Amino acid sequence: MHQVQAHMLKRERQAFIMKQVNLHNRALSADLGAMLNVSEDTIRRDLNELAEAGELIKVHGGALSKSYHYVPSSTYAFSEKTIIAQKAASLIENGMFVMIGGGTTVRELVRALPQNLHATFFTVSLTTALQLCDHPNVEVIFLGGKLVKNSQISVGGEVISRINDISADLCILGTNSIDSEGITDSDLEAVQVKKAMIKACKRTAIVSISEKLGSTQRLRVCELNDIDFLITELAPDSPQFSNYTQSGIIIL
Repeated sequence: MHQVQAHMLKRERQAFIMKQVNLHNRALSADLGAMLNVSEDTIRRDLNELAEAGELIKVHGGALSKSYHYVPSSTYAFSEKTIIAQKAASLIENGMFVMIGGGTTVRELVRALPQNLHATFFTVSLTTALQLCDHPNVEVIFLGGKLVKNSQISVGGEVISRINDISADLCILGTNSIDSEGITDSDLEAVQVKKAMIKACKRTAIVSISEKLGSTQRLRVCELNDIDFLITELAPDSPQFSNYTQSGIIIL
């Protein structure tokens, strides 16, 4: 995290907060306060105002992106995520066992799946599971446990135990942040589930808009060499990937 210039105008500060929330799907009040060099009370007032204006979802300790309540027209970087979804869908073949997370990019991936695809999907995301139920030819297995209400994701020991019993062909995950060191997140329970998902699969594909490249959060999910594919909206030969190809990762 980097501290930005102090004494910003309120509208500039709130624009910065919205950028962080939309880019990383969630933001903690303490982190925002540190980056903006203002008190948590100031951040709390900003978040309350933004929530009242319908810009974000206020939760204990921070805020969530409105993408958790899916509306395509309001999805951050919607066109980029559509490109990423098309690329990711090309990795899924008939007969595969696929473990998949949640988030707006994954939702677009499910929309991009061919109607004649026959595959089995395991997911910890309730919204992803319900969306997959609309596909005519895939089998859907929801890995249930303690449900986080806002993100509608299963977490905790029960779901991790179920994941540990599975051997899948491919894991497809979104990410809050990625840099040349690996994948990071800000939610401890989500990190534990993602670790188990990656371990349970032969190959792992990370889907991320390029704007997240070079960003970090507090908690490590995995090293870069634990990933097989990195999928963004950019062309694979873009210079932004110069720090990523050395690990042997395939850029799509």
